[in-house]
Amino acid sequence: MLKKAVQKRIRITKTGKLIRRKMAQDHFRAGKSSRQIRSKRGGLQIDKADYKNIVKYLR
Repeated sequence: MLKKAVQKRIRITKTGKLIRRKMAQDHFRAGKSSRQIRSKRGGLQIDKADYKNIVKYLR
């Protein structure tokens, strides 16, 4: 991925964690249950295995 694309999708918290959005949030919600939609709220922490590769794009 290009550096700009990664910067749009991932942010670093003050404690250094990498946060991304859950997939399938923006559209095509008509067929999904309320429970599925609610579970998409908030963010997910990126795995430590991917941390090193992603940080080089963010700094």
